[in-house]
Amino acid sequence: MSWEIVTLLFFAGLSAGFIDAIAGGGGLISVPALLAAGLSPQMALGTNKMQSSCGTLMAVRKYAKAGLVSWSQVRLAVLVTFVFALLGSWTLTKVSNDVLKYIVPWMLMGAAIYVLISPRLSRHGSHARLGVVAFSFLGGTVLGFYDGFFGPGTGAFWTIACLSLFGLELTRATAFTKVVNLTSNLASLLVFVITARVSYEIAAAMIAGQLIGGRLGAGLAIKHGAPFIRIIFIIVVFAMVTKLLWDQFAK
Repeated sequence: MSWEIVTLLFFAGLSAGFIDAIAGGGGLISVPALLAAGLSPQMALGTNKMQSSCGTLMAVRKYAKAGLVSWSQVRLAVLVTFVFALLGSWTLTKVSNDVLKYIVPWMLMGAAIYVLISPRLSRHGSHARLGVVAFSFLGGTVLGFYDGFFGPGTGAFWTIACLSLFGLELTRATAFTKVVNLTSNLASLLVFVITARVSYEIAAAMIAGQLIGGRLGAGLAIKHGAPFIRIIFIIVVFAMVTKLLWDQFAK
């Protein structure tokens, strides 16, 4: 692996970790970078889980130390998410690379567009439409499986769900998201390690960037709160949509 690729992956990991810690969606940066480095779709997704787990762990520690994680709210979601992320990753190992090469660009596009048209992010809590049990099972099954099978955009989807269905304000919704995101990352990583779908050399290059990016992003989000998170969230969505449209039509 050349130094040029190592450097590219380091900065891709740093950028993804920074974005993930604030608004989610870092996989929309890291997965294309891994594919560009020459990995197959399955290896790219497996390696992405390893490097993203490190950045997400750093973010969870920062949010927990700041008192923004309510463990009583999140523990059931953690359990459900872990189980369904395992199922999603196991399903992925049964899908051929040829199929994934066809659907990956469209799933990335769908993730970006969904985030773009989602309800307006709020800095204040709203009325919860679902209780803890219902929300945990709905989010854990759907988003846990999605993160295990594919992943990019999961953090953004969790944040939107916490805001619109669970009534959390934006900073606490982001903290909740980091915990369940770490859960699905670790569950998926377990499957990918067992089935030898992780490139440890490439993951190492990105982990260094992830640790820096995750720490910086979580620190800024905690310090500046919801207005800052909302700005970064919208910038990320527009940037990803622009990139995906360019990749599709510039050929």
